[in-house]
Order: sequence, then structure tokens, then C-alpha cells
Amino acid sequence: MSSSKQDERGDHASKSDLQSANQLIVDAIIAITNIVESMHHRINPLSKFSSTPNKEHQRGMTRMVYQTIQNITELVGKGLDVPLGMISEALGKKGRSPSGEALIAALNGVLGDHLVKQQSPLAIPMALYQDGNKISSEALAESIKQSEGKLLIMVHGLCMNHLQWQQRGHDHGKALSNDLNVTTAYLHYNTGLHVYENGKAFSHTLEKLITQVLEIEPDIELEISIVAHSMGGLVARSAMHQAQSFEHKWPEYIENIVFLGTPHHGAPLEKAGSWLDMLLGIHGYTAPLTRLTKFRSAGIRDLRHGNLLASDAEERKPFEFHKDKRTPTPLPKDVNCFTVATTASDSPNKTTETLVGDGLVSVNSALGKHESKPFTLLFPVRHQWIARDINHMQLLSHPDVYITLRNWLEK
Repeated sequence: MSSSKQDERGDHASKSDLQSANQLIVDAIIAITNIVESMHHRINPLSKFSSTPNKEHQRGMTRMVYQTIQNITELVGKGLDVPLGMISEALGKKGRSPSGEALIAALNGVLGDHLVKQQSPLAIPMALYQDGNKISSEALAESIKQSEGKLLIMVHGLCMNHLQWQQRGHDHGKALSNDLNVTTAYLHYNTGLHVYENGKAFSHTLEKLITQVLEIEPDIELEISIVAHSMGGLVARSAMHQAQSFEHKWPEYIENIVFLGTPHHGAPLEKAGSWLDMLLGIHGYTAPLTRLTKFRSAGIRDLRHGNLLASDAEERKPFEFHKDKRTPTPLPKDVNCFTVATTASDSPNKTTETLVGDGLVSVNSALGKHESKPFTLLFPVRHQWIARDINHMQLLSHPDVYITLRNWLEK
């Protein structure tokens, strides 16, 4: 990177500072990518008797994406004098292909908050997409007019992007668009940011869109549904809650929200990560290892308890273990809220209390159940479904999940 380019970015760090920052980020990407990869692929990690614990490292396209991250960062890391901008340059060239987009989405999930602070071109700006392309609010408003005011918004989860709703030749959003005659749009955002930051941006995005629609067709009867996978459900809930403080009008038009495997009360692997930080820091010999675990993004840390609000995410020492200090945030009123939980178990005889989920999100967390009444989310029983023998990622493509979605949304 030339000195002129450094000046343009306002980077006045010394060469040694750049070297140190570069190596630190290289280490972090490699270490945390492994953690997030396990979160995505682990089917039943709670079974200590599993005879094939490494199968998670051998699965298909997503494995290739994570391996690419590791290969690139290791290559760049060999030259300690190469500044962080080299990583941006190397990854930026891959942004036009689906695999490149997946790579950048994963990197944002791992270090997205850091990318924003560094003003990296790899930081994903929030936007709505159709057919794989960013769409303006004006163009989307015209499309909504054609579907008589019916809009469906798909919100992806951690380390993912708008293209990854397409799984095994199936896309819930596209199929619902065809079957229910709705306009489908896909939200794309930086999952490494705090949930409340993405919730705020989502609220402003929807307000701008709704304003545009009503300008084109003032008498249109708007009906908006949201289908959110994993972290996306937290972002949707955060947006609904924050819209009140901004006096936004778009929540008035929300009819349905479907949560697919959303960790309403946290994800166990992130909680385990926080415990790891604490345990490693106790002993002088292992304390240096916390340097790597402490690079979990703000978004990943919010999964520890399911943070929705800025007050939930306030942490003086964000990487140290702390108790759940969230403000109870109920489901939005006058909205049909549905939830799908997943479990690796295929036994129909197990009760909800004995189901452990798929290792990423417990059944009780996905159903909004909590030992404290103020935190319990009141999903009607008929609006809950436990998907048995379906893992967290199969929520994006399993035919039974789609049938459930369609039945709920066509009413």
C-alpha cells in the first residue's frame, strides 16, 4: 500500500504498528474461522461418545469457503510487513463470485466490527437484494405495487449472505414468491456488528422503503412478512423494538415474522467461548491464549445471551465472562410470530425439556422459553414447530420447513 493511499484512509500508524496489526488479524481470522465453521457444521456436538468428531471439517462448499479464508490469511501472514490492506485486496478480488461473496460474509461475521472501524472496503453495508443484485427502494417499491402490496423479506444469519438462501436447488424466498404471489427481497448485512446496530439500520432501511411505496401508491394495502434465520431473528426483533424510538411507521404493516432457529436466549457455543476466555485467563501459562479467543466479533458476542438492545450489549470488559443482563423484550404486539426449533434427535417420544437442539441453538432458546417469566416469549402453541432430525443449516432447504412456512404465511 502506498503512503498516499494510507493518507487517503487517514492511517497514520507507524510501520511497526501496521505489522503488529496485520499479524494479529491474521491470527484472529484463522482461529475464529475455525470456531464459526464448527458452529455452522456441528450437528450433534453435545454427544461426547461421537466416533466421528471431525466430519464437520469435511463438508462441501462451505468447507471450501472457510479453507479459502485460512489459505489467504496464512499466505498474507508470511510477510509480516504486509499491511492489513493486502488482506482486503486479496479478498476483494473474490467478491464477484458466489464463493467470494460467501467468503466475505464469513469474514464479516468473524471480524465485521473491526472491518468497520478500519474502514475496510470488505465491510458489508446493509442493503436489500433481488435476484442476487442490490435493488433501490424505488425499484423495489414498483415491484411491491405489482404484487398488490405483499412483501416478504428474508433475513440471513451469522456469517452468511443474501445468496445463501439458495440451498440444494431450493430457495424459500423464491418458492414463497411463486406460491403466494409476493415480492421477495433479501436483506444483506454485516453480521459482525452488534445486533442492535443492525436492528437500527434495518429499521431505517424499511422506513425508507415504505415511504417510497406510499409515495408511489398512497392507497395500497401493505402487508409485510419477515422470515429470519438464526441471528437474523434477533436483528428483526431489535428493529421492531427500536422503530418505536424513531417513530417509524413500517411496523404497522408487519403481518408475520417467522423465526428459523433463532437463539432468542443465546447460543451455547458462544456461552462456551466466554467460559473458555475466563478459564484460560485464570492461569498465567494459558492467559496468552485468550488473545485469539478475544477476537470474536460484537455480533458473535451478542449470541452469548441473545442481546437485542444497546443496553444489553454494554460491556466494560466485553470478552470477560458476565451474567445475562438483558432487558426483557417481548414479541411485538399485533404481529403473528412463528418459531421453528431444530433438534438432531429423531425420537418423537422426547419432550421439549429433554431436547438439546442441534448444538448451536437449544430448543428452549429457539422457542423463547426461559426460566424467568419476564424473558419468556409468548409464542402461541400453534405457532411453534420442532423440526426433528434437521440440523441448523437444513432450515434453509428442508422441504418440511418450507411446507410449514407456506402454511403459516398463506393464512
